[in-house]
Amino acid sequence: MEDKEASGRDHSWDWLRLRLIRGVGGVRFAHLVETFGSPEAVLAAPVRELAAVRGVPRRVAQDIADRRFEQDPERVWRRLEAIGARVLTLADADYPPLLKAVYAPPPVLFLRGELEPVRPGGVAVVGSRRASAYGRRVAEELGRDLARAGVSVVSGLARGIDRCAHAAALAAGGHSVGVLGCGLDVAYPPEHAELMEELARRGALLSEYPPGTEPRAGHFPVRNRIISGLSRAVVVVEAGLRSGALITARHALDQGREVFAVPGPVGSPGAAGCNELIRQGAGLLTSARDLLAPGAMPPPAEPPAPAPLPVELPEEAARLLEIVGPEPIHVDQITRASGLAPQEVTALLVNLELAGLVEQRPGKYYVRC
Repeated sequence: MEDKEASGRDHSWDWLRLRLIRGVGGVRFAHLVETFGSPEAVLAAPVRELAAVRGVPRRVAQDIADRRFEQDPERVWRRLEAIGARVLTLADADYPPLLKAVYAPPPVLFLRGELEPVRPGGVAVVGSRRASAYGRRVAEELGRDLARAGVSVVSGLARGIDRCAHAAALAAGGHSVGVLGCGLDVAYPPEHAELMEELARRGALLSEYPPGTEPRAGHFPVRNRIISGLSRAVVVVEAGLRSGALITARHALDQGREVFAVPGPVGSPGAAGCNELIRQGAGLLTSARDLLAPGAMPPPAEPPAPAPLPVELPEEAARLLEIVGPEPIHVDQITRASGLAPQEVTALLVNLELAGLVEQRPGKYYVRC
């Protein structure tokens, strides 16, 4: 085993190594560190003690003891150094406090850039990849006006609304955070490579996926909880009824954040998700003034206490766990069987995946662990 001090590496080396063990998600990581005191102690623990921890199956305990990494930690560390990125852990003082307070915060993040401007909480601006001219104009106005007001603009670097919000915030001289569903060294979509570099220089790029990780459909609902977790409010600019932006809104509600939606034409499929959010009680937003008005958002303040990891599953999550079995089942089948809204099912499955209770397979199929 490499000597951490001799190599000049700090505590983040052990956090990275534990993060790269197969089967150690956010919830499991938290339970292990709570039990043993540190990632270093977890990695040194015998199998029998690891397997005795609540929520840690014997196979995962054996993987920890045998150092069965999903990627070689040495290679990941060197790649981070090569691209000017670093490991950010829950133990670091600059870990965003609002994100730290959500359910199962990512124990390890990979960062390029500076997060200090988003520390009080940013505003997430999200929406359709196939944005209309109207949606692009609104996203640009929001990005510009929020930046001029000193608010960090958070989004997912996707085509359409996300890109417009990021680019407008940077053009106005403001700060913006791009949260990726792939590694920091993977330009996705490819045409956003230049924008990614601008964000790394003048804002921040953030991912919980190690360098080299290619984008997968299952990564994006998971990363959406980080977008909302960094923010005091989430604005959905344009979205259909099955848009991923609605998953971000669902995470925001679960995290106690404010949700706003921009109204669109009645009967327009691209506006149906926003109009439905407003019908369900989301704030109706017409400009950044609606966000910046006194009382519209919680003020920048000390974050709430970290959300506890539940001993028992909420009723709706338990219902999904009854539907998902050892044989792969598609998310559409799960949705029909549960009677819940698609974005609600996806958000619940994300939490079950973080808890190590279900696993997503290619094609949006799920199996019970």
